[in-house]
Amino acid sequence: QVQLVESGGGLVQPGGSLRLSCAASGFTFSSYAMRWYRQAPGKERELVAHITSAGGSTNYADSVKGRFTISRDNAKNTVFLQMNSLKPEATAVYYCNVHRYVNYWGKGTLVTVSS
Repeated sequence: QVQLVESGGGLVQPGGSLRLSCAASGFTFSSYAMRWYRQAPGKERELVAHITSAGGSTNYADSVKGRFTISRDNAKNTVFLQMNSLKPEATAVYYCNVHRYVNYWGKGTLVTVSS
């Protein structure tokens, strides 16, 4: 079965950096685009970043362009989200997502940006 396991969240000060990882299993990882979403308290889940199956193309929400970078290692079935210059409004639970007939989600990893 499809499994997505996020890690790397935590507490970071404004301006700091974090690198999230998502380990995938149960499907042919290299054949699917991957996405990172986030959900802040009291808000709807929003798309943060998208990467194509081979990693040749990426897209970002306007709010994170130039500060976040999505990447993947198809040999390790892992997708990453490097987050730099973090702002308090980035505080949210971050989810890894793959659409394989239906949407699959991990349990998420909490990122808190606060001084």
